[in-house]
Amino acid sequence: MSKRAPPDGTTSAAESDLSLLLLEDTSAATMTDSRTTRRSRLRGIVGICLLLALAGMLYLGYFCPDHVCALSSRDPKETTRLSEPLLSVHPAFKLQSIQGSLGYDDIFLNDTFQFDINAHDVMVFLHIQKTGGTLFGKHLVRDLDLQRPCSCQRRRKRCFCFRPNRNENWLFSRYSTGWKCGLHADWTELTSCVDSELNKIEGDNVKRRYFYITIIRHPVARYLSEFRHVQRGATWKGARHWCGGAQANIPQCYPGPNWKGVTLEQFMACPHNLASNRQTRMLADLSLVGCYNSSLSSIERDRLMLASAKRNLKYMPFFMLTEYQKVGQYSFEETFGMRFAVAFEQHNATLSAATMATLTPEQLDAVRRLNKLDLELYEFATNLAFQRFRHLRDRDPYFVQRFQHLGELPSRQSVTEFNWDSVIEDTTDID
Repeated sequence: MSKRAPPDGTTSAAESDLSLLLLEDTSAATMTDSRTTRRSRLRGIVGICLLLALAGMLYLGYFCPDHVCALSSRDPKETTRLSEPLLSVHPAFKLQSIQGSLGYDDIFLNDTFQFDINAHDVMVFLHIQKTGGTLFGKHLVRDLDLQRPCSCQRRRKRCFCFRPNRNENWLFSRYSTGWKCGLHADWTELTSCVDSELNKIEGDNVKRRYFYITIIRHPVARYLSEFRHVQRGATWKGARHWCGGAQANIPQCYPGPNWKGVTLEQFMACPHNLASNRQTRMLADLSLVGCYNSSLSSIERDRLMLASAKRNLKYMPFFMLTEYQKVGQYSFEETFGMRFAVAFEQHNATLSAATMATLTPEQLDAVRRLNKLDLELYEFATNLAFQRFRHLRDRDPYFVQRFQHLGELPSRQSVTEFNWDSVIEDTTDID
């Protein structure tokens, strides 16, 4: 007689549980075998990675070139500088670390950062040789329509440019304060010097805001203009080339007191001639490349210096191009809320243009090669200058009338005579 299954199904449940336990045991055994296999594979992979890492370290330490690898014998300070992500940092990287300095974005994104001549704002003019900076410098001290115009002294190339309500300088330039930071001080010199020099004059209780400005010229024209200037006997021996807390010792290209009568070939052949890529060098933070005694390769040094010059130029609230005087005048007036009493004139018949017409194709190519960094910087500057100009134009409902009548102020009539390449431009005095 067969047994009946209990009505509550306990036997079936027990059989099911037993089957489940058997399955779990089998699964556990399978998982144990699988884990053991995975662990063995993992140990093998880790071992291979360790071997590869050791091989890589050996390669870096003994076979990799010094200018590529961090384990080379490069100077530690220079290695630290190169480790900075120079090309990816914010354009204001360096200038923001300088007390009170303000850039383009500060002015146009925040109305409270407009230049205020009545407060403690200071305009700092970085004057690069043979860019037309002498004319622009004279415009700043003679031709601005101000509540308290600059007071210029006869027989001296100096003007007092004080604020309307007190005797504090609002302009730091050759014709206002003089060459306080050295003859034609560059970006590296000015940014480490201006505040301390003004403190000597006005005391260190003043918290100033600085607005850096400059002028850029086409590199070939600028280089040839400097060549003709030196050929006439001019020098800039008073320049200090201060960097990294010391004055650079740069060998001269000529044995006597000047280089008068130098030929273009001689001028181009001197490896110490600072005329080559002058604009890039003067706008860059030279401490990033080891100042004037860098141990970097020329390619690496050029790359870093050009990137720094572009970044600093982009940060400046204003710069102008020598070849576009009206655009520069309008941009300055709209940026700083000031007006000139004269219209800037475009002088294209320069000595550099006459010199360029006499060059052979080979000579012109040689000049371009010597100034390849400046040529790239100039292209960057041109695009940026017109981008800013369009921004100012588009927000000005009276642009057409304003642009057509630049310098026409009924309250003042002034004339500043100037010859682009006159002998008096960029003299060697440091008064």
